[in-house]
Amino acid sequence: MTGIAEPMSAFRQLPFMGVIRVNEEAMKIGYRMGDPNWSNLGQGQPEVGVLQGAPPRYDHLDIDLNDHGYGPVEGLPELRQAVADHYNRLYRIGKSSQYTMENVAIAAGGRLALSRCGATMADIRLGYFTPDYTAYEDLLTTFDHLDPEWVELTADTAFRIDPGELEARVERDGLGALLISNPCNPTGVVIHGEELDAWVRMSRRRNCTLLMDEFYSHYVYGSAFDGPVSSAAYIEDVNEDPVVIFDGLTKCFRYPGWRVGWVLAPRGVIRSVTAAGSFLDGGPCRPIQRAAIEVLKPQRADQETDAVRKEFTIKQRLTIDSLTRLGVEFPGRPEGTFYAWGSVQNLPAPLNDGEGFMREAFKHRVLTVPGEYFDVNPHRRRVGRSPLSGFVRFSFGPPRANLQAGLDRLGEMLSSRR
Repeated sequence: MTGIAEPMSAFRQLPFMGVIRVNEEAMKIGYRMGDPNWSNLGQGQPEVGVLQGAPPRYDHLDIDLNDHGYGPVEGLPELRQAVADHYNRLYRIGKSSQYTMENVAIAAGGRLALSRCGATMADIRLGYFTPDYTAYEDLLTTFDHLDPEWVELTADTAFRIDPGELEARVERDGLGALLISNPCNPTGVVIHGEELDAWVRMSRRRNCTLLMDEFYSHYVYGSAFDGPVSSAAYIEDVNEDPVVIFDGLTKCFRYPGWRVGWVLAPRGVIRSVTAAGSFLDGGPCRPIQRAAIEVLKPQRADQETDAVRKEFTIKQRLTIDSLTRLGVEFPGRPEGTFYAWGSVQNLPAPLNDGEGFMREAFKHRVLTVPGEYFDVNPHRRRVGRSPLSGFVRFSFGPPRANLQAGLDRLGEMLSSRR
């Protein structure tokens, strides 16, 4: 058929990223999602079953006849207002500027929320950090109008950056925006209190938009925290301050399969994000948004948060203590997320490399994620061995019994190497 291209020639071959790549590799040697004989310590989701002290899992969906039709691209008004009320209740009591539904857009998950935002941003230089969430690399590579600028965080500073140093970088490099996960996936670092306030104040002074991925905002541990963490607490005017927040039900409320995320931002940004959604995805699922409204009701939401923090504090301690005894080193005890970011550099070969550790752990039916997968590197501009090759991200997301089984098998793996 002259003049007609073969179908597959129209497509590029794209690599799998992060946890998806780990799963694909593990499946080659017998892993299947949900297999109780494996421990997925690479997973990016929390346990989704019954949790002691938490409200009952939402297990029934009534569908209104009208919800069989298309919904608003920006989400149902009732859910948008419920999200606004959630933030006002947790972070903005007594403040004159309050969020309304006009500050909220609902999207089918966090990646889509980020994609909508990326599609609507202006031609700017956007600062990103390493290590950080693997999907940012796809985002920064896909949208050519974004000029990515690397900010490296290292173990000798416990993967943090001083706010003064950050502001100097913003000024020197002409950064129009910064993208970061907080709490940080994978390191567990939490920017909070005066430090987070300094970030927000800097964004106002420099007119540098903060793109704050706060999907782990409720997973914070220790006496420094009396509740969830969000940059929303330090914003002066919700329609003027250049802060855009991403979150959803995926992590904090343990409903990743619902694909309910949101963007919280000045109303002008929300209008643009909605316009992007009109061609990217057409809007989120209506019936599941009705259920999301129930999940965000104050008493239920607070009960879930309290139960999550209690159980995951136990699992964090179990994970770090177990791995430390096995010779894994931690630059600083993580304060947030459900990950432990550990150095394996002093373990015997081939376990002293994240990729080698992953493949050896497969033989013991355990999944982990090599640190270099979090070396966000748009367009592969940096070459050579990643400085994060000696790290591994361990997830304590699975139920405690499965987590313990995985840690025990890692212990057997390491014992056999000594």
